[in-house]
Amino acid sequence: MPSFYTKDILVCIVVGVLGGMVCLALGLATFVTGPLLGGLYGLLFAWLGASRAVSAGAGLLWGLGYAWLLWLVGPAGLFPFLSGAMPEMGMLDAARTHFPELFAYFFCFGVPLGLTMGIRGSLRPQPGLAPFNWPRALVVGGLAGIVGGWAFGKWMEQVGFFPLIAGLVNSNSQMVGVTLHYIFAIIIGASFGLLFQRDVRGYGSSLSWGLAYGLFWWFLGPLTIMPLWQGQTVDWSYERGSALFGSLVGHAIYGLLVGLVYAAIDRLWLSFLVESDPIQREVEGPGTRTLQSLSWGAVASLVGGLLFSLIMVAIGFLSTVAELVGGASPVLGFVVHMIISALIGMSFGLLFRYEAPDLGSGVAWGLVYGLAWWFIGPLTLLPILLGGSLTWTTEAAGALMPSLIGHLVYGAATATIFMLLQRRHQAWLLLDPRLAIREARRLRPVGTPAPAVWLFVLGLGVLLPVMLVNG
Repeated sequence: MPSFYTKDILVCIVVGVLGGMVCLALGLATFVTGPLLGGLYGLLFAWLGASRAVSAGAGLLWGLGYAWLLWLVGPAGLFPFLSGAMPEMGMLDAARTHFPELFAYFFCFGVPLGLTMGIRGSLRPQPGLAPFNWPRALVVGGLAGIVGGWAFGKWMEQVGFFPLIAGLVNSNSQMVGVTLHYIFAIIIGASFGLLFQRDVRGYGSSLSWGLAYGLFWWFLGPLTIMPLWQGQTVDWSYERGSALFGSLVGHAIYGLLVGLVYAAIDRLWLSFLVESDPIQREVEGPGTRTLQSLSWGAVASLVGGLLFSLIMVAIGFLSTVAELVGGASPVLGFVVHMIISALIGMSFGLLFRYEAPDLGSGVAWGLVYGLAWWFIGPLTLLPILLGGSLTWTTEAAGALMPSLIGHLVYGAATATIFMLLQRRHQAWLLLDPRLAIREARRLRPVGTPAPAVWLFVLGLGVLLPVMLVNG
């Protein structure tokens, strides 16, 4: 056993025990479910995640995904069952009752274990890895944070949230609140760059990293740091989470924009300031690759859009879609729905073409993208396009729960067809050994946090609306 791996085990056990002691001090665990299980959690994380936590960002995502799974199995599932305290409504009520423990698992186990192993992994020699660029991470991340902050700020202005932000510095000025909001947005965006610079390999994955990071900051910011800053008692109950559901959607939209804009600006930074190699030519030009991605995405969306339309017919939503073009006919709504589906499918092709080495991972990316569009579409863009305002409320989300299922079905079906079309084209490219080597370089390395993102984003992205809306 390598010496560094032995040290990883010992470090993780110590971090897990310390995290368990914090849970015990917070009154959210006993000695058995706190320090004792914390040591075991650390041991398991070292065994399962040490080799994949190759950067601080990768470690953070693996830690969050790991903590989410531990909470789902333990406080929300196995612990109430073993103690005979499982509510009549089963795991959903258990999840609501033990919602505070989810915070404890994130902050006491997931974040410390993930960041510790991620930082240790980033310090190990990694041949062929470009040196970390601090100005690039801070500048690109900060700019992405401004764009995300602008979108989030629209909702904050609508609900009068800026004076509450100003209260952090004992003020009630709108301008002070706006200034603080953008300062926080820039700081969070810059931290995204610092954490994920080495993990961003494409637009789709960066968008997903951003969604995960935005969800994490909902737990860390308004539910934890803000009350502590104001000298208040932290309330980690699901009732408090439900009251801040609008902020949850805002953080999701902020994270999506940060991830997407970061990838775009980072690509420009590399193109203008780093990469310049006219010898390494691609067999297909960028225009050809773009047209292929657009066409494959449009074709794939036909299947996803048709499946989604079955749900829309069942809930009578096609007439609402028809209102986008001034009509009310379900037939017109179906046509508009399929056009929108094609556009989203085309965007999936552009963002995720090189993200998935196999069909399974492609479907996972499709599910994440479908979930992202539930936040972007019916919760955000649709009310605005219909002449209304942002409706990031539990009531609006409750009415759109069937649409959440439809978006997941759409994403999975679209990704499946897209991957089949892409694999057919790749089979032709792999006939040339030189092209096969080039294609292999596009595959994600072992340290990718993609599975952790799928676990964290899909798990929380589906459970949180269900738990907070129907409580």
